[in-house]
Amino acid sequence: MRIAGLIAVSALVAACSQSVGGQAGSPDPAGPTATTSPPTSSPAPTTPSGAPAASSSIDDVVDWIEGGAPADAASFHVAFRDGVTTRLGDDIAFVAASGAPHGTTQCVTAAAADGALTCLLDLTSPPPAPAQAEGMWKPGWVEFSGTALSVGALRGDPGPFGNGTGAELGTGRSLTFGDNRCRSDDTGLYCVNYAHRAAVRIAADGVVPFGCLAEAAPPPETAVLFRC
Repeated sequence: MRIAGLIAVSALVAACSQSVGGQAGSPDPAGPTATTSPPTSSPAPTTPSGAPAASSSIDDVVDWIEGGAPADAASFHVAFRDGVTTRLGDDIAFVAASGAPHGTTQCVTAAAADGALTCLLDLTSPPPAPAQAEGMWKPGWVEFSGTALSVGALRGDPGPFGNGTGAELGTGRSLTFGDNRCRSDDTGLYCVNYAHRAAVRIAADGVVPFGCLAEAAPPPETAVLFRC
């Protein structure tokens, strides 16, 4: 009886060892437990330089502009022309990179235009002059008021650029004036109007609207128009 008992116990232990662990055990019918990775948000689309791409949201554009190192606005209330310095009062004038080799974008504001930003640059693919347009066509004349953005203008005078150009807004620097803030980048100039949550990229390879700006029918003296 003692020998029979030992044999029974040994058989029970062997059976248990085969059913727990090792390849001899039966596979778990439920299979391996799946693990769920936490959801991740997609990064904002950017250009190779890290600047916002044309498909970026207004929030991403604003965040990127605000990431620029702030420049002292006091340095941009003057314009220079032929050795003459003109004080601009509350208006702003600056020069920034246009994204083209050795190209620049000149920008000014004018109290007479409700502080709208006007910029002038050479576009690599300039829009043609409107049909039956009369006067000197400036395809790289860009006006941004926050509620409207236009490209191209018929100008027979220098307008707000009559006093010359402002100081350079270096790459990576940002400038705040009125309801606006602009940041200069190697790929172009990015500006936001906080009051209307609208923004624009001004560069030699094109002008891109952000936020509420949508394409609209341009007046006869303008090639392209966007409105909120």
